[in-house]
Amino acid sequence: MLITLSYLYLWVRFHRGYATLLRNTLGRLQRTGRLSFSFCRCPSALPRHTAALPRAEPLDDDLSCWTVLHSSSAPLRDHISFIIEATGHRATRRPTKPNNKVLGWSELCVPLARCPLTPGQPYRALAQASVEDFSRLGVAFIEDRLQLEDHLWPSKISPHPALPSLLHLSVDEAPFLCRKGSLRLPSEHPPRLDERRGSLPLHGPPDLSLLCDSGSQQHMEEHGHHLHLSSCHECLELENSTILSVKYASVENLPELPDDSSALDSGGDILEDNFSNTGVDINSIPPNVLVYTGGSEPCFQSIQKVLSKCINMNNYMIYHLTTAQALSDPWLDNCRLLVVAEDAEEEGLSAHLQTRFLTYLSGGGRVLGLASRLCPAGVSLRCQEGGEGEGRLGTLSFTREDSSTVQLRVQTSGRVYMRDAQGGGEVELWGELSGGQMVIVRVTHGDDGGEAVLCQVHLEKSTDHLTLTSAGVEQHNKQPVEQSIDGEKLRLEVLEEILSSLGLSCEPSVAPSPSPVHLLSTSTEAKSRFVKLLRSRADDTGLMHLPKVSLRMVSCSEAEAESNPAEGPVLLVWDSSNAPCPQHFNLQTYQSHLTSRLLGRTLLYAEVVSSTMDLLEGLNLHVPGDVGLVAVAARQSHGRGRSKNGWLSPLGCAMFTVCLQVELSSPLGQRIPFLQHLMALAVVEAVRTLPGYELDLRVKWPNDIYHGSGLKLGGVLVTSTVLGSTFHLLVGCGFNVSNSSPTMCINDLIHRHNQEHGGSLELLSSSQLIARSLSLLEHLISLFQREGPDAILPTYYSRWLHSGTQVRLWSEEGPEAQVVGLDHNGFLQVHCPERGLLSLEPDGNSFDMLKNLLVMKQH
Repeated sequence: MLITLSYLYLWVRFHRGYATLLRNTLGRLQRTGRLSFSFCRCPSALPRHTAALPRAEPLDDDLSCWTVLHSSSAPLRDHISFIIEATGHRATRRPTKPNNKVLGWSELCVPLARCPLTPGQPYRALAQASVEDFSRLGVAFIEDRLQLEDHLWPSKISPHPALPSLLHLSVDEAPFLCRKGSLRLPSEHPPRLDERRGSLPLHGPPDLSLLCDSGSQQHMEEHGHHLHLSSCHECLELENSTILSVKYASVENLPELPDDSSALDSGGDILEDNFSNTGVDINSIPPNVLVYTGGSEPCFQSIQKVLSKCINMNNYMIYHLTTAQALSDPWLDNCRLLVVAEDAEEEGLSAHLQTRFLTYLSGGGRVLGLASRLCPAGVSLRCQEGGEGEGRLGTLSFTREDSSTVQLRVQTSGRVYMRDAQGGGEVELWGELSGGQMVIVRVTHGDDGGEAVLCQVHLEKSTDHLTLTSAGVEQHNKQPVEQSIDGEKLRLEVLEEILSSLGLSCEPSVAPSPSPVHLLSTSTEAKSRFVKLLRSRADDTGLMHLPKVSLRMVSCSEAEAESNPAEGPVLLVWDSSNAPCPQHFNLQTYQSHLTSRLLGRTLLYAEVVSSTMDLLEGLNLHVPGDVGLVAVAARQSHGRGRSKNGWLSPLGCAMFTVCLQVELSSPLGQRIPFLQHLMALAVVEAVRTLPGYELDLRVKWPNDIYHGSGLKLGGVLVTSTVLGSTFHLLVGCGFNVSNSSPTMCINDLIHRHNQEHGGSLELLSSSQLIARSLSLLEHLISLFQREGPDAILPTYYSRWLHSGTQVRLWSEEGPEAQVVGLDHNGFLQVHCPERGLLSLEPDGNSFDMLKNLLVMKQH
């Protein structure tokens, strides 16, 4: 067993492709600023089994031998500066892979300076390259097909931070990048604002090397780090419980293993965000706007109302973050923007809350402070001058992005900001009261692009009796030109500009109005039976009351004669065969891909509905099991997620709810948590079993659909009611098919796949994938009922994210455990060194069901 796992480790580590490993690792190192390593060819005299990771050597202090090239330019952001060396000519050298052509190094970089080859000194050149191009250089170097000018073959490549000194560029001569920069306080290492937050930093020493090559052998130097493997005792203890999930885990499914000297030794998580290395921006973060108000519900309602006027509500969900959630729930990696506000009667943020919020900010988070006492390094607070306290009116001068200024009357907090020269990042003044008192500042925090706009005025509150002016100052005229502006509009414009600077979309959005629901069916007989059932539930006027919605049955001609009211009963068109084809749903495509016997054969379709769950709740208790009823919507105005979360439901998202009945005594009825796994697996298989569409879609326990391990594409929600001996279940599902916002969609991945592989895969539609998902769900349920979970688990494990990954119990600081698989009930099973095998369930937090897991009670 130990030998098997050892070979598995080595095979995953190296055989998967060093090109991908190199590219991903360079991306992680470049984001953390720890590019202190080198590619080199080691002396052949090293012992055969010696392992080492060479480290970058310091640059010579004597720069007189270097020639700065005329093509040199200022350092480029996000580019790697490196030195490449060659010790001489090797005319007989050939690429180790004969099919690969020799690559000229300057094709992938910008040469900046060089030092000629002299006796006792190698040829050296200084250049810059993007992470992608530097990765390609490294791969060509490893494959022995990288060539310098004059037929020189490189012997070493070392990233180097000495570029500004070598090119005689001082910090003062570097481009000034601040947008509103009167108070910029540069730190020793300025934060990188263009990086995506949430990158996982590498643990351990900052000097890290990647690969060495000596001929066809890969060696490591004497001072390198040694390979770490689990002990024989650990392997034998887990043999019986892990063999199934390891056996059926695909190569792509296994996590990116950490560097042995860093994450394993330091106890870091080994679940890497592989997708972050492919250039995904901040949109891969869940689109949650969290508002902390110290427990004040009126304050939250006020902020939620004004935010809803400013941001595109089709792209974001706004949630109230309570104090208990802020301190314990795993929200830090699931937040697009944190809004921190305090009630006037509150004593301020506790030390624990300050630490928690600053931790989020230092990890690359975005924060909007509204009269909050939150102060990152670089600024501090003092009382406002002039006797104006909390709630007093003051005149705010706000500097816009185009350097014009606006003035408006606002409520003040009674506090103003001061510059603090003790550490911190950039500080910019955006707004001030009379006398130059700073009340709106932008600050950066940490090395991962954390950014905050902090206000000591109440932009969330409207003000009575406003006197407002807009001042646009021409460069040739110091006198402002004043014009009257509506106060409420100007206040929202200021807030929108701040929110836009923090990465939110402020495009106007309009809530859709409900549309009629159309009854469609692939079977005339099934449709007739269902219409008869509906009539038996409706009154004489065709009105039917359900727990969440009321429906009024009408004919197609009646529906055309009247519009669906914004409030009141939703029109249910029972003879939709005569109606025009739906705009966003192709029934013919749906029918051609539906291969199920029952599921999806009777369909309720709406262009806009509050929720497909609402449409069927209560009705499912009266629908016979042979109807196969499903509700589909092009848009939802109040989509439902787990733990009372909302679900964003834009056009292009596949959204449906299917009715199921399962006997309690059946194999699935005795293990009903498996149903959510089957639905998620059906969606993944609906795409991946199409010829050529082997996209990296995954299932995340218990009910999410992911691309790779970093981008959520969809989710599953199951509700159940027991009547007699039968489960009556509603299985709701939503996943992104053609909507690129608010995160990414399946068609985006197909487009990327075509670009990277020169393919011509056709884009997919919601109609097609809903039909395929329902067909596969019926097949998986039938297979489970006949043969039990063992018939499903091999496929499930080949598609899930978690083989061999680490989770923490109870809290983010709790003990670690290694994921083993699913137990016989469908709950997560892990191995904890202190407690052995455990079954876990979510703690109910609304952010990440894999965090703060609870140990289930054993009966």
